[in-house]
Amino acid sequence: MPTKVRPLNAAALDTDFMSPEDREEAIRHAVWESIVRIDIAHHVPSRDLSTKLQLDAVGQIGICSARSTGLTIRRTSRLAREDTEPAVFLGLQVSGTSLAVQNGRQALLRPGEFVLYDTTIPYTLLFDSGVDQHFLRFPRAALALPERSLREISAVTLGPRNPIAALASTYFSQLAVSQELRSGRHAEAVAEPSIELLRAVVSTQLGDSDLARAPLEATLNLRITRYIRAHLREHDLSAARIAAEHNISVRRLYTLLSHSGISLGDWIRSHRLDDRFQGVTAAAGAQRAMLIPVTCDFRGGSRIRWTALVWGQSTGVDTGPEMQAQMRGAARDRRQSHRTAQLWKRT
Repeated sequence: MPTKVRPLNAAALDTDFMSPEDREEAIRHAVWESIVRIDIAHHVPSRDLSTKLQLDAVGQIGICSARSTGLTIRRTSRLAREDTEPAVFLGLQVSGTSLAVQNGRQALLRPGEFVLYDTTIPYTLLFDSGVDQHFLRFPRAALALPERSLREISAVTLGPRNPIAALASTYFSQLAVSQELRSGRHAEAVAEPSIELLRAVVSTQLGDSDLARAPLEATLNLRITRYIRAHLREHDLSAARIAAEHNISVRRLYTLLSHSGISLGDWIRSHRLDDRFQGVTAAAGAQRAMLIPVTCDFRGGSRIRWTALVWGQSTGVDTGPEMQAQMRGAARDRRQSHRTAQLWKRT
């Protein structure tokens, strides 16, 4: 029977709480049993070794967020021939630099860039200045990429020069750190689009239009919502502009979003509201803010100017009538939270 690496379960490892003589073996055991079988050569003695691993999974996708002192990882020919489940790894650099070597190529990674490598072929990962990466493991069968495409894409630096890769970097960074996205119904919803997004990265990077067509279509909703988020503060953001940016009609835009349960106007207003609340609070460096409405005339019509009173400072925030109910509800919730906090203090 083929030996399979066990699926990643939500778990953590921190060698700072271990005796120095146990650290190397604990790391090797955790990686071999839950991620992939590799040889690990640490660059520092055991007493100075420090490694933190956060393990989780989203459907078929394994996620390992790692921070560690310097080390070198090798997937040798012997290990690559073992009967483990074939996988493709995505290594996403968080800080510092690293080097990935496979198929005669080297990929130097800087923050925000990522690389793909295949577990069926030997590879080397160099982390001279330490490890700060998210590692995502995709079953080769789920990706369903041609062998030639996998060979050509391995050990290639992927990042801002490819707009789809830039989107994938932001998306997979969020997926790796968001517990909400990795749990319950959200996990079920993002697993398949995540695989299709990676397929889109490979196909666009290699310039394979036939291979790209299906994944680009499958990730269109994701790219649309990412675009809207990036341009939320722009006053000319409209259905026509969003549709034109993605080479589709306005009618098709609304149809696509409706399939995901999104009403464009409501979605934009809701996220703008969240953005404003966060901006007001962050600007003041405080956790409490009160919003009070002051009726005024604006551009010939009755509008509401919401003034945020934060630690004695006021900042005007203009909103349209369609947001008034949401703003009143949010202010009411905040006042209730404040009263509850005061009650806990008294008791």
